Amino acid sequence: MLSPSKTVFRQNLTVFHCNGVVETSIHVTVLPHEAVDALAIKPDGIYIDGTFGRGGHSRMILERLGQSGRLIGLDRDLAALAAGQAINDIRFHMIHGSFSRIEQALRQLSVDRVDGVLLDLGVSSPQLEEASRGFSFRLDGPLDMRMDTSQGQTAAEWLACASEVHLEEVIRNYGEERFAKQIARAIVAARARQPVATTLQLAAIVAAAVRSHEHTREKQNPATRTFQAIRIYLNQELDKLSLALPQCVEILNPGGRLVVISFHSLEDRLVKRFMRESANPDKLPRRLPLREKEVQLLGHHKLRLVGKAIRPGATELALNPRARSAVMRVAERVNTT
Repeated sequence: MLSPSKTVFRQNLTVFHCNGVVETSIHVTVLPHEAVDALAIKPDGIYIDGTFGRGGHSRMILERLGQSGRLIGLDRDLAALAAGQAINDIRFHMIHGSFSRIEQALRQLSVDRVDGVLLDLGVSSPQLEEASRGFSFRLDGPLDMRMDTSQGQTAAEWLACASEVHLEEVIRNYGEERFAKQIARAIVAARARQPVATTLQLAAIVAAAVRSHEHTREKQNPATRTFQAIRIYLNQELDKLSLALPQCVEILNPGGRLVVISFHSLEDRLVKRFMRESANPDKLPRRLPLREKEVQLLGHHKLRLVGKAIRPGATELALNPRARSAVMRVAERVNTT
């Protein structure tokens, strides 16, 4: 029998959308106990789940809160919003929006400070398993890839007009794909014949362009990095994370925890650097020029790193292989007065 600390939190979900479509899937929360433990929850505290998803972490947080505790959920995905609105708990409030505007969300609720923020980055299982979302190269569906389907450009629309140079830059910079040039050229050639409109169509174009044993050795689909790159670019994931992290520090009470779970090296690198620089403010950030928030952090020791990076254990990976790339980092707000 698994010990409670190693139990994988599974949810059978049925979400009713405003258009009448019913989504049913199984979502497995990554590092559930580790993440909630890291928040060091106080029964009367106020917490934010900045990436609600399907609410696995949120439900565990609510279990640990007392009657006077409060939890705020944010997500820009409309299906996640519907899942959050289905929670019938007066201690919980769901907001449709990105964590990059977390301070604004708190102002709407007349909340100044919180005792913990959790960010579980990446794509959820329901998003991957719903073909119409366009996130998966294994399911045939329209190339959408938007986290918030109520706004923004779809992947198909972007692929139809992006220059070959821009395609190459995005695939290389956000996918860390060494064959970006070949893939970009292949996409441009393919769209000259017919629109690149479906996931399997794009995956086939990428596979034909790469034809390398490297992906076979890695046991990775050739389209993995290209799909990741397009998704990150369209949803401005790294930009929004860069905007969110300083805000998370500012809204934390002394002793409050920031917990971030990343799923690829670009995210984790950004989180790791931010936490270290916030804990060691006398060291200048590598990236120049600095954002306004980064300038404000210089000379102010605002975070204390808590432990080392945590990865899923063998038991969790056996039950949820998608967790294999997860890395969790934790930092605590220090009193700077």
